[in-house]
Amino acid sequence: MQIKIFATGGTIDKVYFDKNSDFEVGEPQAAVILGASNVDIDYSVESILKKDSIDFTEDDRKMIRDRVESDVADRIIITHGTDTMVQTAQLLAGIADKTIVLTGSMLPALFKDSDAVFNLGCATMAVQTLPAGVYIVINGRVFDPSKTKKNLILKRFETQ
Repeated sequence: MQIKIFATGGTIDKVYFDKNSDFEVGEPQAAVILGASNVDIDYSVESILKKDSIDFTEDDRKMIRDRVESDVADRIIITHGTDTMVQTAQLLAGIADKTIVLTGSMLPALFKDSDAVFNLGCATMAVQTLPAGVYIVINGRVFDPSKTKKNLILKRFETQ
């Protein structure tokens, strides 16, 4: 089973940019995380966007859908910013015969206390075991995108 990971940016891939004392989206962290975790599965990572998801346009989301639909892999993880993850997941609904899991993090993967490693680990297991469909896997849970929202106060996803 080959797993394709599409990196789209978001907090999971953010790095501290000292020049501006700010964060910007850097290189995808998925391969770094899985490599450090000694994961022994067949996967590949492809960066298709390097944006904060709050800046995604409808054209960006359509491009993500087109890439998922056209890829030969039937098991796909999308690392994505948490602000608009639900909207992208909802747009992916209806893609047949593929298991698609979106995940991300509330803190950059490079931070010691980041949730990125846990979330990507959960997404990796979920994409291998869930039936075809679109899911959000974050905070130790599997969510149906049509019934999910991000709770900004508690910094987690929940069923609505």
